[in-house]
Amino acid sequence: MASKRQICFKCRIAVVLLVLLAGIAALIAVAIIQDTWRSKEYSFQYGIVIDSGSSRSNVYLYEWPGEKENETGVVTEIMNCRVAGDGISEMKIDQEKDAASWKAFRACMENITKAIPPKKHKTTPLFLGATAGMRLLHEADEQRSNEILASLRDYLSSLPFIFQNASIITGQEEGLYGWITVNYLMGNFLEKNLWNTYVRPEGAKTVGSMDLGGASTQIAFAVQDDLMGPDYLHVKLYGYPYNVYTHSFLCYGKNEAEKRVLDKVVQAYAGFFYTARALLMNGTSDFDQFNTAVRKFCHTEWKQLVEEKTWISERFLRTYCYASHYVFTLLADGYKFDNETWKNINFQSQVKKTSIGWSLGYMLSMSNMIPSEVNEIPPMTDPVFAGLIFLFSAITIVTTVLVFIIIIRTCY
Repeated sequence: MASKRQICFKCRIAVVLLVLLAGIAALIAVAIIQDTWRSKEYSFQYGIVIDSGSSRSNVYLYEWPGEKENETGVVTEIMNCRVAGDGISEMKIDQEKDAASWKAFRACMENITKAIPPKKHKTTPLFLGATAGMRLLHEADEQRSNEILASLRDYLSSLPFIFQNASIITGQEEGLYGWITVNYLMGNFLEKNLWNTYVRPEGAKTVGSMDLGGASTQIAFAVQDDLMGPDYLHVKLYGYPYNVYTHSFLCYGKNEAEKRVLDKVVQAYAGFFYTARALLMNGTSDFDQFNTAVRKFCHTEWKQLVEEKTWISERFLRTYCYASHYVFTLLADGYKFDNETWKNINFQSQVKKTSIGWSLGYMLSMSNMIPSEVNEIPPMTDPVFAGLIFLFSAITIVTTVLVFIIIIRTCY
C-alpha cells in the first residue's frame, strides 16, 4: 500500500497540474476569442452625383451601409436638390455676370454638405455628369462647353469632398446607368429572403428601359454576353456581370423634338411621367387607354383645360397635346409594341421615393470601386484583455513554480 506521504504528494501534484492546465487553457482561449471573435461595425458611406441635364441640374445625395453585397453598395437616395434656373449649357462663365445661376448652385451644394456628417466629407465622392444639353453645345461651340465645365471643376474641387470630375457623359453611359437605376428599383438585382439577407432574385430577369429626356432619348436592355460592339457596355453588379445594349438618340428628347415643331423650349425631365400625369394616367395603362386619353386631352377646349388642370402652369399645359402624341408615336409606331407589352410601361417618375434617372445607376456602379469602411470591434476592451492575459499568465507561472517546488521537496 502507498504511504500517506506518497498519497499527499500525488494529490498536491494533481491539484497544481489541474490549475496549471486550466490557466494555460484560459490563456489560449482569451487570445483566440480576442483575435477571431471580432464583430464588424460598418459606418454609412455617402456619394454625391450632379445630374446636369438640358433644362436643369439636380444634386443627389446617396447613402449606403459600408457592408456591401458582393462589392456593390445597397444605395439609397436620401436627399436631392434642384438647382434653380436653366441647365448649365445656359450658364455664363463669368460668375459675376451670372450671379443668380452660381448662387443657386452654391445653395444646393451647401444644403447637401450640411446633410453629410463632417467626418465623412473627406471620403465622399462627388461627380458631375452633363448630358444631352451639353453634348449639343459641345458640337455647336466646343470652346464654350469646355470653359463652362472648367469653371464648374474649379468650384466643385474647392469643396471638402473627393471630387471625381465634371464631364459630359456619353449617351450610351446615360442609357446604361438609367437601365441600372430602373432594374435596381424594381428589385431585379437584389432582394431580401426570409432570413432578411440579400440574395439574387430567382430567375434574375431584367427589363429594358427608355428615358425620354429634354434633348435625347435613351434605350437600353440586357443582351447575351457574347454580343459585342460600340453600343454594348458591360457592368458588374452584386457579383454578377451584365451585357447591356444601349443607344442614345440625340435631338429626340421631348424639348428638342418640340423645338422643331413649336420652336419653344419646354422644361421637362422624365418626360413620360409628366405627359402621362397631365392625361391623369399616373400608373401603368394599356395601349387603347392611352390613345383615348390623348384624343380626349387634345380635343378639349383650352379654357376648360386651364380650369381642370390647375396644378399645371399654362406654359407647360399648352405643350402636352403635342408631347402626348410624340410619346404615343415614339412607343407605338416606333417600336410596334403590342397591347400586352404596353401594359408593362410605367409612366411614374418615382419608385420607392427615389428619383429615376442615370445618377443612381452611376452611384451603384461607382460603389464597386469605393472601399468599405469597416471598424473591427474586439469582444473585450484592451484593458480587460490585458488584465485577463496578465491574470492567466501569472496563474500559469505560479503553478509551474509550485510543481517544481513540490517535486524538489519530495525528492529531498
